[in-house]
Amino acid sequence: MKLFELRGGVHPEGRKDLSAGRHIRVLPLPKKLFVPLQQHIGAPATPLVNVGDKVLKGQLIALAQGAVSSSIHAPTSGVIAALGDFPAPHPSGLPVPTITIESDGEDKWIARDEAYDPFALTPEDIAARVGAAGIVGLGGATFPAALKLNLSRNSGVHTLIMNGGECEPYLTCDDRIMRERAGQIVEGIRLIAHAVAAKEILVGIEDNKPDAIAAMQAAAEGTPVKVVVMPSMYPMGSEKQIIQVLTGKEIPAGGRPADIGVLVHNVATAYAVQQAVCYGKPLISRIVTVSGGAIMTPCNVEALIGTPVQELIDFADGYEQPAARLVLGGPMMGQQFTHTGVPVVKGTSGVLALMQDEIGQAEPSPCIRCSTCVRACPIGLVPLEMAAHIRVSDLSGAVDLGLKDCIACGSCSYVCPAHIPLVHYFNYAKGDLAAQERTKLKQEATRKLAEARNERLARIERERAEAAARRKAAREAKERAKQEAAAKAAEEAA
Repeated sequence: MKLFELRGGVHPEGRKDLSAGRHIRVLPLPKKLFVPLQQHIGAPATPLVNVGDKVLKGQLIALAQGAVSSSIHAPTSGVIAALGDFPAPHPSGLPVPTITIESDGEDKWIARDEAYDPFALTPEDIAARVGAAGIVGLGGATFPAALKLNLSRNSGVHTLIMNGGECEPYLTCDDRIMRERAGQIVEGIRLIAHAVAAKEILVGIEDNKPDAIAAMQAAAEGTPVKVVVMPSMYPMGSEKQIIQVLTGKEIPAGGRPADIGVLVHNVATAYAVQQAVCYGKPLISRIVTVSGGAIMTPCNVEALIGTPVQELIDFADGYEQPAARLVLGGPMMGQQFTHTGVPVVKGTSGVLALMQDEIGQAEPSPCIRCSTCVRACPIGLVPLEMAAHIRVSDLSGAVDLGLKDCIACGSCSYVCPAHIPLVHYFNYAKGDLAAQERTKLKQEATRKLAEARNERLARIERERAEAAARRKAAREAKERAKQEAAAKAAEEAA
């Protein structure tokens, strides 16, 4: 299959050999699980349980709210120990609403609705089962998968692309799941294709994963699923880049893949879809890479959602030496954290403990306008100019240069010889823009409420005036009638 050229990109040292050779192992059942209500893009789920309630594994414990949201299920059986705030897996470490489950050690499942002929289900039924299972994109975006299926079906998607790129250094969770569970992944891919009526099904895998490629090709034999080998480059696993490489098409600025007839899902998401549709299993666990130079035994583990990160580190035999930085996800787009008590969530692809020589903290110096960042940007933006506008608080200028199209891949920061944290500028600016938009929406809502109140008061005053006028008219009519009656009586008496 012909591949199309990708602009920009970088080639960081992969360091995947640390964990790629080890089979997925199941993490022992934790004593307590801390399950946040916000593990996805959109509105947080609303809890359906109270402290003291007994729950079974897979039981719905928090319901999705609104169109963009995702339900939460109990990762194991036990008792609800607390409903309250707990530190989030986020650089801020601020607490978020969380359901704490104390395990009873039995790991007993709730009754599940299995589909013996999943391909006999309608596309709507498949999307409904995916939504009920609380599945989100496991490549990192955590967008509710059912909503993505429904939007794609209604948009006339004709090409389904499964992302097996896993271009981030250190991470090998997708590599291992493709090697070990290729059959289930391919079945999940076919179910997704059935749900959106896709005519073309492509699985893009980077060429540094030969065993995963062979396993997926063998599983896909005799099916419409086509495995495509892509060159290893970062950020090949980004949605926009994999579409461009495999189809030659570009997503319009401010658009989405469905605008060009394409749907992109991660291979791990396909596995979750297969488990949900075929066996009625909600998304309560995921494969996580535990790696980095400071980890004694890097590995891939299947961990229940809500498991404290420290338990994954302990399972990997702890630290070989003190870590200089801890990262959730990959080193390029992941989030730094300090509190190892934070839980694994649906979007946690990796737990990295990096040494000083792996992070290279050089002091930034002034921009020398070498344009290296421009050549590295896979979107074709001008990072140095965007950063210059952001430094002087000219966010509108940065937006005009394409800030909203930035995918925050970090390629510009990686290659910058002045060590300027360009992607931090862009993330800050996006956060500031989002805050401004929220403020604008709040002000607009307040204005509408004030207008509605004024209209309501004016209507009440108008109705009062009209009622008073009617009463006055009635009194006057009554008085006239009385006078006319008196006059008539006087006339008759005369």
